[in-house]
Amino acid sequence: MTSGSLLTRAIFTEGSTMRHVLVMTGTASVGLMSIFLVDLLSLIYVSRLGDPNLTAAVGYATQVLFFSVSINIGLSIAIGALVARAIGAGDWPDAQRLAASGLVHVVIVAGLVSCVALPLRREILILFGARGEALDVGATFLAITLPATIFLGLGMSLASLLRAVGDARRAMFVTLSGAIVTACLDPIFIFGFGLGVDGAAIVTLISRFVLLAVGLHGAVRKHGLVGRPYREAVIYDLPAMMTIAVPAILTNLAAPVANAYSMRIFSHFGEAVVAAFAINDRVTPFAFGVLFALSGSVGPIMAQNLGARLIRRVRQTLTNSFVFSAIYVVIVSALLREAAPIVIDIFNARGETAELVRFFCAYAGPLWLFLGGIFVANAAFNNLGFPLLSTLFNWGRATLGVIPFVTIGAARFGPEGGFIGLIAGSAMFGIGAVAAAYFVTAKLAKRPKGA
Repeated sequence: MTSGSLLTRAIFTEGSTMRHVLVMTGTASVGLMSIFLVDLLSLIYVSRLGDPNLTAAVGYATQVLFFSVSINIGLSIAIGALVARAIGAGDWPDAQRLAASGLVHVVIVAGLVSCVALPLRREILILFGARGEALDVGATFLAITLPATIFLGLGMSLASLLRAVGDARRAMFVTLSGAIVTACLDPIFIFGFGLGVDGAAIVTLISRFVLLAVGLHGAVRKHGLVGRPYREAVIYDLPAMMTIAVPAILTNLAAPVANAYSMRIFSHFGEAVVAAFAINDRVTPFAFGVLFALSGSVGPIMAQNLGARLIRRVRQTLTNSFVFSAIYVVIVSALLREAAPIVIDIFNARGETAELVRFFCAYAGPLWLFLGGIFVANAAFNNLGFPLLSTLFNWGRATLGVIPFVTIGAARFGPEGGFIGLIAGSAMFGIGAVAAAYFVTAKLAKRPKGA
């Protein structure tokens, strides 16, 4: 493939903005939802072992892994943006150099994170509230899966490179491959080989290898997109990579920080409550995963129209995205509420765990309505030249919108109160983010042409 074969027409500046939103989101959803499906399937199989301590252990370990995954997401955003710009400029050798350097940066950063977290995994789990059997099992799970985050980071970055070159189908296959491997091997390793939670961890490791192999096949063999890395180039490209990656990483780290604090608060109520929190933490992202795809898909639509000075279409895209998000949340919330008994049965939840899962399913809608607003606003901030606002609202929600609300809610009304606190804090920052997004587009409309 050569740079001459790339499409150069700004297709998002023409036609229905709602259609662009729907098509882009639908395509991105398939690959992204497969990632959530991987986590969901693993927890379903572990929960069938019938021990809440094991379910809680996976829940604790997942919160730790969220941090490394968030860092990998930031790195993949940076490498994709740099390579896409080079391709858009028609400079294929530059794109190959940046791809090679970026992948080396991913290995170094992801490797350092794993090396730091691995020997401290028990201390980190204790900080999250883990104890007893959940602590021991969680530590073993992390010992197997933490090194695999390097392969996950490379796989995610390779998928980002495939999107940069316009190959959305192969990018989707990268993440789908991990889900397929997990779906096939999890029951074999967990039940067939009798390995339990260790089996789930081993399958996670295998799925990361497969994800990496599929990504390499597409980016290297099919497109020849990755050049040979050179030390001088790796050092030279580091500032450009980090200029994009650091703000993106900081923004993405806000969510796991909020989750970690919430998990610690809920851990005071016992392992049955933590198990319910872990189930909710897998079910709701899968149910509302389209919102994550939406936030990552509408950015190019806004950016192209901004470049063409079509601010009316930028605002129209913003409104279309908010409307789509709200309608989607309302529909899925109703379905999730009705599906609560099925969710409880699938995860073999009992007693207090089952009651809390039912409560979470019933009241997840309001939380994700406001989170959806924040996600869409983030896309606007990052693609319209106001990335600091994205970091501000995400960290604002993760701290001021979580710590006081969850702490007070849980202290006065138990786990249910803590969850309602999450909703209240998200409402405050969700409404603020939506208002700020419209303020940004209004400010852009007043700029003189060419400014």
